[in-house]
Amino acid sequence: MHNHLTDISNILVIGCGGAGLRAAIEVKLSGLSVKVLGKRSKVDSHTSLAAGGINAAFANVDVQDSWEQHFADTFLEGYGLGHPKQIEILAKESPAAVEEIEKWGANFAKLQNGKLDQRFFGAHTYRRTCYSGDYTGQSILQALLRKSKLLDIPIYDSQYVTDLLIKDNCCFGAMSFNTINGERTIHLADAVIICTGGHTRIWKKSSSRMQENTGDGYYLSLKVGCKLIDMEMVQFHPTGMVLPEEIAGTLVTEAVRGEGGILRNGEGERFMVKYDSERMELSTRDRVAIANYTEIMEGRSSPNGGVYLDISHKDKDFIINKIPKIYRKFIDTQLLDISKEPMEVAPTAHYSMGGIMVNAEDHSTNVRGLYAAGEVAGGLHGANRLGGNSLGEVLVFGRLAGKAAVKYSKNLAFQIRSFESLKDAHESIDIFIKKGDLLVRPLQNELSEIMWNFCGVVKNKEKLEKGLERIKILKEEVKNIDVRIEDNNYQDLVNIFDLEASICSGEASIRSSINRNESRGSHQREDFPETSNNYALNYVTSMGADKELSVESQDILNLDDALKEIILSTETIKIMQDRLLE
Repeated sequence: MHNHLTDISNILVIGCGGAGLRAAIEVKLSGLSVKVLGKRSKVDSHTSLAAGGINAAFANVDVQDSWEQHFADTFLEGYGLGHPKQIEILAKESPAAVEEIEKWGANFAKLQNGKLDQRFFGAHTYRRTCYSGDYTGQSILQALLRKSKLLDIPIYDSQYVTDLLIKDNCCFGAMSFNTINGERTIHLADAVIICTGGHTRIWKKSSSRMQENTGDGYYLSLKVGCKLIDMEMVQFHPTGMVLPEEIAGTLVTEAVRGEGGILRNGEGERFMVKYDSERMELSTRDRVAIANYTEIMEGRSSPNGGVYLDISHKDKDFIINKIPKIYRKFIDTQLLDISKEPMEVAPTAHYSMGGIMVNAEDHSTNVRGLYAAGEVAGGLHGANRLGGNSLGEVLVFGRLAGKAAVKYSKNLAFQIRSFESLKDAHESIDIFIKKGDLLVRPLQNELSEIMWNFCGVVKNKEKLEKGLERIKILKEEVKNIDVRIEDNNYQDLVNIFDLEASICSGEASIRSSINRNESRGSHQREDFPETSNNYALNYVTSMGADKELSVESQDILNLDDALKEIILSTETIKIMQDRLLE
């Protein structure tokens, strides 16, 4: 058998972003041993890109706000597909999570009375988004890293997890290799928490960077029998950078609109009035993205194929104070001073709202001892994620998954292990190390073109089916990829595992999109432009023993009477209530 290191801890966390770190902190505070694995540098996980803020119904600025209103906004803007219990937990527990991370050193903006300031974000009835300028994710991540260091939590970055170890539907660890020297490690644990993020990097224009959000968590979990939910629900953020080409898609935070930014098309017209005359630029992300996309596709774009986002009517000091990183970014990359001129922006793949199917209360999966938290988990956002809910999600559910894993570990009488499972994990790495005629990068590029062109902002049956055909061809081509490992260069191996996960995640999104013959939230079908009550369903993806994916529908969970009452008594838009509660 192969050489490998063996390492044992009570709980193993895969992913060193916000959810993973918060889960690990919870485990350590409970007195158990924990270890965190990440494939990129721990100081630069994807959480650092979450710019605009974190939602918590403190009612510091708008006294009418409440957890009930936060619940209603999240449930209704998700078009009724989100799990009511999960949304309730988020709305109730976000304030405590924000207070805790503030105590651990996240530097949120304050009001004169010392309470946390709160800004508007799209589709929130009140101002409830707490923020650190436009680098909120970074300040939260740094606070979590400081706390982890204080608690002496081991975080190993440069570890690529290739397989979960399973025996009799019970997870007992994972296999990883070191991305620098290729050394393999078997990590044995009582429980594993997956916090690996989403799959939006696989679209050509994406707010993620290379080598992140490639769908690896989805693939790891599908292979061992977990199910995915709502994979057709991919959020396109309305405003990604258009230039320069190599960073096209990089996020221009919603905070720009939250602080008064205005959208205009190439003809100078403020067009949101046509799409949502009431909320204008602060409409839901799906509506603003569709509006931007429509203006561009109908020929009213700015010179470089975007639309204009303009905040130059605001005072320069205000801009530098409220959105300092965006101000710098445009100066650095385009020599553009946004206090004088508008930015050019266009939609970009931003967030996977679907993900691993979990139990709402403890984020356990249908595999014993396996949990998931953060963007990789599904069920919270339904058909449209509200800005500011993702940072709340990583803290609230990272903590809950950590707590549940601890309870599971403490109640475990003995740990099952399996040599068969270890052998399979070695083999799934070995099988890729071979000579071939193709290289990974062009195939990754091909996949990103397929996803953007055939499963993009607006879809139709013909495009989706064409995309699926192209994906089937890619799956065959993967077998002929050249993977060399020499001179401590394991990048080829990283790339092929990323590609395999990406193809699988992309296929799940395309198959689910084909099934949903309606337009709802972020899922827009030009051949089915209306929202239909027949599709008040969740779509669930499973992998068969032959590694083939299948998708079936399942009824959405009904609101209990107390939650229904909350929605009927809150301030939310009446039309949506009628549609969802008839």
